[in-house]
Amino acid sequence: MPASLPLADWLDSRHDAARTVALDGDRRYTLGELRVATARLCGWLHHQPQHRWAICCDSSYSFLVALLALLHAGKTPVLPGHSREAQLREQRQHFDGLLTDQALTLDDFPVIDPMLVPDAPETPLPAIPPLAQLVLFTSGSTGEPQRVVKTVAALDTEAGWLVQRWGRRLAGCRVLASVSHQHLYGLTFRIVLPMALGLPLAARRVEFPEQLPLQAQGRAWAFISSPALLGRMDPGLIPAGCRFVLSAAGPLSDTVACQARRDFGVAVAEIYGSTETGVVAWRERRRQHESWHAFPGVTFDVDNNDLWVNSPLIDGGACQLSDRLAFRGSQTFDLLGREDRTVKIEEQRVSLDEIERRLRALPEIADAAVLVVTRGGRSVTAAVVVLRDEKAWSLGRRQAWRRELMRWLAPSAVPRYWRQVPRIPLTSQSKRAWNLIQELFYEPH
Repeated sequence: MPASLPLADWLDSRHDAARTVALDGDRRYTLGELRVATARLCGWLHHQPQHRWAICCDSSYSFLVALLALLHAGKTPVLPGHSREAQLREQRQHFDGLLTDQALTLDDFPVIDPMLVPDAPETPLPAIPPLAQLVLFTSGSTGEPQRVVKTVAALDTEAGWLVQRWGRRLAGCRVLASVSHQHLYGLTFRIVLPMALGLPLAARRVEFPEQLPLQAQGRAWAFISSPALLGRMDPGLIPAGCRFVLSAAGPLSDTVACQARRDFGVAVAEIYGSTETGVVAWRERRRQHESWHAFPGVTFDVDNNDLWVNSPLIDGGACQLSDRLAFRGSQTFDLLGREDRTVKIEEQRVSLDEIERRLRALPEIADAAVLVVTRGGRSVTAAVVVLRDEKAWSLGRRQAWRRELMRWLAPSAVPRYWRQVPRIPLTSQSKRAWNLIQELFYEPH
């Protein structure tokens, strides 16, 4: 079984400096180059007063340099999970500077490209502090982004579990991914896992199926993906050499799982977890209706009908789950669906409460209710709005609202369907009457 290399030892001088750590087209980045780039940025950061630095990078290699430099400098990396300037300004109380390879501007705020730092004195790379941690954000039940702390020790523990489960199968692979490293799923599987195994990672995302052959280049490869991309793969574009396919960010349907197994030639592995919990369970889709298996160290408790998961990966040790689980044993279960107002749209986590909050912030809208509707087998968000002036209801205004929401929300979160009402329907207990709200979008077949 391959060993899992702790994050604090990724840049250890005893490792081969010529080993490839990242690939960007024809450009190959070695461990030696990573050490130099990290030391340069770390030296610069050491002389900056700011302690909390957000990272917003397109390139996984630039992201890796920024992450390691901050940790070695004793600073706190912050992953906002997006690169929208308006929302970064709104979250700026959570960080003091920004490391980015994109054309972002924040007034009165240091913004630095991690690959283009000013010259700094060459100093030995400091050790990563034992209690080092980073901060991520995820949609919460209030609609406000929720701050989640992850320790480096938890990332190392998580990588150890994954190496124990899939390390042999991944040996010798280059790691390709269609998911962003700005979120925990991509951070774990696109950055931490390949570095823990000493595998080369692709610096650029696979956004379209046509990009797979260019990144695989006829070698053994692993693919970190999502149900959305797996569901639209063209079998003729999948190169030989695939040894491992992983999907997360939403359960994979039986149809897509079976098709992906035929297309890639391997059973798709799936992860169940969240930003708050880290990985909780896994399954491999060799047949329909596979149950989930909890990772070692993960246990579950029920307290007054509330379900809690306990794990060393969780800050505080335990987290309440919003999913309903049907247990087939202490460590095996089936997923029955979510209970809260955070949903998955095209495998992206979307807070319906946040969309409502953004709508109510628009000057023409007095109140709003947002829900998920399904059209042609596709789930999208829909909005019911109460206007301050009914004359504001027009196609042009709805298009303007969509453009305004795009400043804050992912495209998949912006409502596709709209209804105007004089008031949001309520129950006799003055709670929203979701059955009546859903009827507003009923379409007879």
